[in-house]
Amino acid sequence: MIRVRIISARGSTPREAGAEMIVTAHATQGTIGGGQLEYMAIDRARQMLARGEAAARMDIPLGPEIGQCCGGRVVLALDRQAATPEDRPDVLIFGAGHVARALSALMQHLPVNTLLIDSRADELARATGPTLLTPLPEVQIRAARPGSAVIILTHDHALDFLLAAEALARTDLSYVGMIGSATKRAQFGRFARDRGIDPAPLTCPIGAGFSRDKRPEIIAAFTAAELMACLTATQTKKTACNS
Repeated sequence: MIRVRIISARGSTPREAGAEMIVTAHATQGTIGGGQLEYMAIDRARQMLARGEAAARMDIPLGPEIGQCCGGRVVLALDRQAATPEDRPDVLIFGAGHVARALSALMQHLPVNTLLIDSRADELARATGPTLLTPLPEVQIRAARPGSAVIILTHDHALDFLLAAEALARTDLSYVGMIGSATKRAQFGRFARDRGIDPAPLTCPIGAGFSRDKRPEIIAAFTAAELMACLTATQTKKTACNS
């Protein structure tokens, strides 16, 4: 795959220096601003893939000659990258009910590694994307890579509380969220403090502040937006967004 990155942006440009996208033979991920600029970059990246080139540069004026009238100028760096999912944040979704399945399906289109975890094989069978059947979900939290996100949506309040406490016992996760309400949040707060755990970093309810719509797909969409806002912020600041 080829990483296309803006290394210089002068004048009026659709994206800033540092913006990047990934180009493979049949797909793209991310954007450097769209339009003819992006088409040219994709075409050059696929030429590199076909020819086995390792690196290239493009200096592109954004004027009428390319059909993009921003008026600025960008320099692109194109570099061959090893295709690996390890550079993406891990998102562990606990529970495979309606909201969790909708969220897992949405996350397949975003630059993260998503795993849907449950102890119920029948619910996991209805899910989209990678799944894990396990009677010990807390083990996955202990083994999660630093910077991972944990979203808890199980069918059992007690299990939700145990998993949230397990996640908050770590200090290196980028996001810990739990489905619920203000009442559930207050109940968990008491549960956590009794065990010497600070409940403050927990996001609960998840996907709140956008709408009162309770449809699973809507909750999932708002949660995905909330999570990605957090992850993209923490990639820059290197801190948990709900800490």
